[in-house]
Amino acid sequence: MSGAAWQCIALPDADVRLLPLFDATQARDWFERLRAEIPWEQHRIRLFGRDVDVPRLSCWMGDVDAVYTYSRVRYEPRPWTPALASLRDTVSARCGESYNSALCNLYRDGSDAMGWHSDNEPELGAHPSIASLSFGATRRFRLRHRRDKTLHLEIELEPGSLLLMAGATQENYRHDLPRTARQVGPRVNVTFRRIVAPEGTSRPRR
Repeated sequence: MSGAAWQCIALPDADVRLLPLFDATQARDWFERLRAEIPWEQHRIRLFGRDVDVPRLSCWMGDVDAVYTYSRVRYEPRPWTPALASLRDTVSARCGESYNSALCNLYRDGSDAMGWHSDNEPELGAHPSIASLSFGATRRFRLRHRRDKTLHLEIELEPGSLLLMAGATQENYRHDLPRTARQVGPRVNVTFRRIVAPEGTSRPRR
């Protein structure tokens, strides 16, 4: 595990930091463990009146009470795998947070992607701390201010990197992982979160 320090990224109205948490060999080992251990699922969403496959494989994991609603779908967490529980403890210590859940995504190739969104669901609280850990292929990650489109950022997330989005980041920014025409291998991304409000609790959406 790397002893490197956090790199604070200058982005107005946000708290974004980047840390090279694992070296190349460690990152490759974690990638293989997670890809094998996690029970990947093909989720479907309703889009323009029809059900379509989400362009990636996913799995919601965490403590038994970490129920999460995303895109009007209620997710019951699957139990932690040994690899994911170990990573949770490591990431929690580095981020100073007690994470009780994780959204795992497997991007099989460059055609798998994540559209623009903010992680601002009610269950995450007012200023969520989202710790995003990447393994496998390097992919481009973008942030864009919700109101001032001149404020934006692109980051190449390399294997073993840990991206922390905290403070008012989710209130003020959206982020995505765009498709790419380049030939890229699979990527596993784990975003650790803390569910702080009971499932179904509502609060104003910004």
